[in-house]
Amino acid sequence: MAAVPTPEQDLIPVTILTGFLGAGKTTLLNRILTEQHGEKIAVIENEFGETGVDNDILVEDREEQIVEMNNGCLCCTVRGDLVRILGELGKKRRQGKLSFDRVVIETTGLANPGPVAQTFFMDEDVHGAYLLDAVITVVDAKHGQQQLDRHDEARAQVGFADRILLSKTDLVGEAEVAGLMDRLRDMNRARARRR
Repeated sequence: MAAVPTPEQDLIPVTILTGFLGAGKTTLLNRILTEQHGEKIAVIENEFGETGVDNDILVEDREEQIVEMNNGCLCCTVRGDLVRILGELGKKRRQGKLSFDRVVIETTGLANPGPVAQTFFMDEDVHGAYLLDAVITVVDAKHGQQQLDRHDEARAQVGFADRILLSKTDLVGEAEVAGLMDRLRDMNRARARRR
């Protein structure tokens, strides 16, 4: 007997990749795009800095469809554009003009991922076509404590995370990593209980 697909199986999975400036989001994204995982990924990138998805990837890999938005913070002023771009991607996919299995949204390092995530629940068209499967936050082990002390955005990124990845752990001692991990667990405790 064949399994009957559920409505969620028809939705396009979306992962939000966030983390404070310099944490390593783009490095992780470049790694994902160069791995042989068998998925075609559409990337919506909104990076405040000059370094985006590796230009070599853009030139060498024509299979990936990348929409780069360099007009400020994705989480606030670009929300309408995010809805429009997701709509356009979905439409082109249905028409056979684009082929992709999932979407990754890389937010700027200064973003609160909350409004981006809310788009997948608040906009009916987006909710009907996409499934937000995870918010992944990259935290810089070397600078994370200071960033969390000083920046509301860094704290919001940790608070919204489904998964937290520590980068640059080779640049600090085990005690610093352990202290940061304890703090991250405390900050994300309510979210961890809902999993």
